[in-house]
Amino acid sequence: MKTSRRNFIKKTAVASLGAIAFSAKSYANIIGANDRVRVGVVGFSDRFRQSLLPSFMNHYQELNFDIVAVSDLWKKRREEGQAYLKEKFQHDIQACVNNDELYKIKDLDAVIISTADFQHALHTIEAIKAGCDTYTEKPFAETMEDNRAALKAVKNSKQIVQIGSQRRSGKNYHAAADFIQSGKFGQIVMVELSWNVNQPGRWRRPALVAELREQDTDWKRFLMNRPFENFDPRKYLEYRLFWPYSSGMPGQWMSHQIDTVHWFSGLKHPRSVVANGGVYFWKDGRQNWDTTTAVFDYGDDKQGFQVQFTSRMMNGDERPAEIYYSNGGELNLNTNKVSPVGGLRLNHATAMNMQANLLPEMDIVQQQVEQVVASANTGGDPLTSAHMRNWMECVRSRKEPNAPVEAGYMHSIATIMTNAAVRTGEKVTFDEKKQEVMAGGKVFKY
Repeated sequence: MKTSRRNFIKKTAVASLGAIAFSAKSYANIIGANDRVRVGVVGFSDRFRQSLLPSFMNHYQELNFDIVAVSDLWKKRREEGQAYLKEKFQHDIQACVNNDELYKIKDLDAVIISTADFQHALHTIEAIKAGCDTYTEKPFAETMEDNRAALKAVKNSKQIVQIGSQRRSGKNYHAAADFIQSGKFGQIVMVELSWNVNQPGRWRRPALVAELREQDTDWKRFLMNRPFENFDPRKYLEYRLFWPYSSGMPGQWMSHQIDTVHWFSGLKHPRSVVANGGVYFWKDGRQNWDTTTAVFDYGDDKQGFQVQFTSRMMNGDERPAEIYYSNGGELNLNTNKVSPVGGLRLNHATAMNMQANLLPEMDIVQQQVEQVVASANTGGDPLTSAHMRNWMECVRSRKEPNAPVEAGYMHSIATIMTNAAVRTGEKVTFDEKKQEVMAGGKVFKY
């Protein structure tokens, strides 16, 4: 927390307890009695209102948090956010026309960032400079320039940053990570990831687009470091469909799933990727694809494997699939089961004088785990609630959260590589020394 009455309270609490040992939870309770954490909202978005806010409200009273302000460039959403939050928290909410105004608020401790995809890293930098902790929605960054700058800002600070990769707070994902990292699974030989929907309105906001007028927002500030172009309400509100404001499928969906690959394997990024994408069905003026396929090569001196990611928007029931394969079977994160399916059986092993290699049939978690509800219209799903709580507890304890800034940095490398592969048609690699995505021997630039 910033140097203020809060630090005084903490020091007083420690001094009064003397040599008494206490847990992080009891410490949080001590400072929580007189020390409310004041939070600002950066972007009154659908994602914030429908999922992040309900998750926050599940825990804010117990952990003594409060929302005191909302910043949004669009007058309509700023006023809606102020009224909505005032009703929820039963006190006045300060409405800020931009983040400069937000960070002038006295004793603002933290912010929840849920703005356009390309803004996340830049808005995190703003918050860090203002001395605020952040819950930053994914994707963390859509260019390596933004990615490096935000990582540097966070690492040079003492702020707590939680990336919105909520799988990192799921019991089943922790169990899967433990099983794989313990060596019981065996070497990963392949990972299959998919995310399919059949939703013509996904990422579309036609009614809102009709309401947005340039004089009611700040288009130049919205663009931040992207090249200037004339005002376009679709790109402002339907940014997920337009590059360079979003990479679409890679940044929105793949970023979640590829993050588990990095987490489980301990590898930081792909060695290479080839990919293809196109607008095959929803020909509504979008620039980002309605169908994507990417194949990654992962590995180091000890192991190597491929990852396949596929996504389509015109056929699917939105049950994101993540299946890890070893020589002994598979680990399926839809069923949360380990099984010997596909493992090396005796009749195939004996021909090569080998032993059978079959994983046991088992649940990776004993208790039933609630499935992720991926729809943007549900809100407050169990994973996001757990992830928000973890951030709030870490703001109190100053411990590293489940999805630290490095997680965002790594998933962004993979999503930027995918975007580069589709847009250039090249096999894309990563230059470790330069920390740059390379396509056709050149640094990929938007």
